[in-house]
Amino acid sequence: MRKNLTRAHLAETVSPYLTVSRREAATLVDSVICEIVDTLTRGEEVKLSGFGVFSIRSKNERLGRNPRNGDPARITPRKVVVFRPSRLLKARVAGTPVTEDFEAD
Repeated sequence: MRKNLTRAHLAETVSPYLTVSRREAATLVDSVICEIVDTLTRGEEVKLSGFGVFSIRSKNERLGRNPRNGDPARITPRKVVVFRPSRLLKARVAGTPVTEDFEAD
């Protein structure tokens, strides 16, 4: 059983469907990932129908704690990537039968 899904495995999986070499498929996979990153960098959402939505969330400055010694520590404001899975993905992961009334988000 594989623990991680890698770019190489994605390229290997896509290659036969597109009847292209693994190298060409790897280039395609890299291009898709770069487009997702570029879109998020511009502050836009990435919606993948039937999978979910990637977006950027701004987090304010806050007071936290150092986990090693418990001392208070200031956490600076930052932007983080968040993922909201679609109802279809949630149902498949949960093993719930997917009915026709599910629409792609």
